[in-house]
Amino acid sequence: MKDITAALSHHPDKPFALERVTLDTPGEGEVLVRMVASGICHTDLHYRSLLPPEGGPYVLGHEGTGIVEETGSGVTGIRPGDRVVLSYRHCGACAQCRAGRPAYCARLGELNAPGPRPDGTYTLRQDGKRVTGGFFGQSSFATHVLASADNTVVVDADTDLLTAAPLGCGVQTGVGAVLNVLRPEPSSSLVVYGAGAVGCAALMAARAEEVGTVVAVDPVPGRRELALRLGATAVLDPASDDIVAAVRELTGGGASHAFDTSGVPSVIADAALALGRAGVLVLVGLGKPQLTVDVDDIMRCGKTLRGCIEGDARPQEFIPYLLRMRAKGLLPLEEIITTYPFADIDRAVADSHSGVTVKPVLVF
Repeated sequence: MKDITAALSHHPDKPFALERVTLDTPGEGEVLVRMVASGICHTDLHYRSLLPPEGGPYVLGHEGTGIVEETGSGVTGIRPGDRVVLSYRHCGACAQCRAGRPAYCARLGELNAPGPRPDGTYTLRQDGKRVTGGFFGQSSFATHVLASADNTVVVDADTDLLTAAPLGCGVQTGVGAVLNVLRPEPSSSLVVYGAGAVGCAALMAARAEEVGTVVAVDPVPGRRELALRLGATAVLDPASDDIVAAVRELTGGGASHAFDTSGVPSVIADAALALGRAGVLVLVGLGKPQLTVDVDDIMRCGKTLRGCIEGDARPQEFIPYLLRMRAKGLLPLEEIITTYPFADIDRAVADSHSGVTVKPVLVF
């Protein structure tokens, strides 16, 4: 057992509370990690708004980096002192995992939702009462976490763990959606809807692939300026531009590829309309679960709409690949990251909501 400090969410409408809790010792297949940094992702805040208060308090966070302190039984290839990036969990045994598609693991929801271990025990307690952690197998809004071997990626000893924090989810999702799913060519046209952290990661990937036409759509002026620095050849303001008409003009009749991070049904519908013939739109944004699209247009023009989780990436392979991209100067993550002391978690969340900060990273 270990006394640690965690940011507890007692209610979605109340501030996070930094409180002392007790973390269990690592069990079979588990890894104790002292946190160095953790990104704050839209997914954290989305889940926070949906989780029932009576099931809490909760410890969220799923973009953690740190240093291994201890390993449980059955853990191989991970040792105390290793620097690690934490990502999502997967079972490794279902059909999708065996096929090399762990992002679509049959147990993805069960393994990554906050809750107890499979045996019903909780990793966190406070004054003898359970605290609900285990979010994405980490709950990284804490000074120490219990991760699992399957979502722990060992990285080089000289890795900058502050800028590496978003690799486990946001950057992996944006870059992976472009490189693993959309796969545009230099002659392609790509439109990115939403220039937050995931959208910016997609822009970096598009520039790395030397895509000829890259359009970013975002209502925040500062983010449109950032998009241009990161490789967009044009930017659009949905508050003043006719997005469908403007995209068609910029892309010569319609985009060959599009990527939505907003999760807003009206934005997705317009993104589909703005595709060219045989165009592909990939969706990653969490938002309203239903939308209306022009099915006739999709059928007549042979368009494709598909979902994407975690960039279709296998973290054990893709996170080291992202680090190699960064070493080559292809992932200027310092352009999107703003660091905050752990105690300033509420300010970091507020800055993210307002658009002041693209990717907040907590430093422990």
